[in-house]
Amino acid sequence: MTVSYQGIGASEKIRAMKALVFDSFGDADVLRYREIDEPVLGVGQALIRMKAIGLNFADIYRRRGNYHLVGDPPYVLGYEGAGVVVAINADDTRYKVGDRVAFADSPHANAEYVAVPLDHLIRLPDDISFESASAVLLQGLTAQYLLRDSHRLVKGESVLVHAAAGGVGLYLTQLAKSEGAFVVGLVSTELKRRAVLEAGADLVLLSGSDWVDVGRAATPGGLGFDVVYDSVGITLRDSLRVARMGGHVVFYGMSGGDPAPVDPRLLMDESKSLTGGDLWNVLTSAEERIARSNALFAMISAGKLRVQVAKSFALSDGAEAHRLLESRQVIGKVLLIPG
Repeated sequence: MTVSYQGIGASEKIRAMKALVFDSFGDADVLRYREIDEPVLGVGQALIRMKAIGLNFADIYRRRGNYHLVGDPPYVLGYEGAGVVVAINADDTRYKVGDRVAFADSPHANAEYVAVPLDHLIRLPDDISFESASAVLLQGLTAQYLLRDSHRLVKGESVLVHAAAGGVGLYLTQLAKSEGAFVVGLVSTELKRRAVLEAGADLVLLSGSDWVDVGRAATPGGLGFDVVYDSVGITLRDSLRVARMGGHVVFYGMSGGDPAPVDPRLLMDESKSLTGGDLWNVLTSAEERIARSNALFAMISAGKLRVQVAKSFALSDGAEAHRLLESRQVIGKVLLIPG
């Protein structure tokens, strides 16, 4: 394979790089910032010098050992980020050295350099920063498919969003409002309540309150919600209660713990539907990734979607960033910045 390089001599390449790694599962203290071997550039891949990296709860779950990890230690977390192409197969014409790109579903992002399959790369428009791309892609694409694929939202429908101040929740709120929905958010604190109202929600309820009855009463005719987006898990039965007759619950996460089993007779008796959702089932090709991402970028450029970064940390301070995200006091995205 003939490789074109920029800023790295073909004879010297990258002999070592810095990365945020861990060798055993545990709390944030297991994370270490140190040198590891360079990534191996395979056929159909580009080498990306990372400029910004998105931190997600999935990274915490993998660090704890709750999610499966492939390979052997040292483990490198991260699936989302943005940077510049510095090396690529010279025979491939889709991208070139110097291109600004991002990705939402390629592993080992918590490093100075990442080898990314070309099919997973997304070219960045000039007006989309590395930070914005790393803050919006994974969670923004999730919100987008939840409204487009899991439940095709119709103007005027009533929507309940669990964890509405989280990354996906804030984007769900904004996108649902842009489609003309009546949106109610559910949050855990007054500070988060204000943030979701600023994102455009019509009403925001606190999860410690009697939100099922209050939420149902707020819907047209007090009949319940057309669609409920549940990423908490343990709230699934309440989500089904607050959905209207013939309503829809979209289940896409378990941040609060595993849900209790659901008797399918409940779905039959009240003509309700329960759908699971996973982003990886819709990001099935380069064309899908690019088209869906460009739709998000266009909304950002038009001022219809606001990207909110809670805080940026140096990659070397990754353990501190994990602790902040685990505190669940974050409104918006936590970013890691290499170098």
